[in-house]
Amino acid sequence: MNKLYWIGIIVWGLFVTGCGLTSAGAGEAQQPQDVMFLLAGGLLTCLIGLVGLCGFMGWMGKSQTEQKSYL
Repeated sequence: MNKLYWIGIIVWGLFVTGCGLTSAGAGEAQQPQDVMFLLAGGLLTCLIGLVGLCGFMGWMGKSQTEQKSYL
C-alpha cells in the first residue's frame, strides 16, 4: 500500500470521529452506545492509519534484519 492509502485511512477515521462528536452534541437523537462506538471506532481507525503510515515510511524499527555475509 502506498502513502496515500494510509493517509486516506486516517482521514476516514477523522470523519467517523467527527460524526460521533456531532451526534454527541445533538441531544437525545442518538443512543449513548452509538456515540461511543463512533468515537472509539474513529479514533482506532486513526491509530491504525498512523501506525501503518509510520511503518510504511520506515519510522519504526526495521522488521527485517540484514544477514551478514563473511565470505
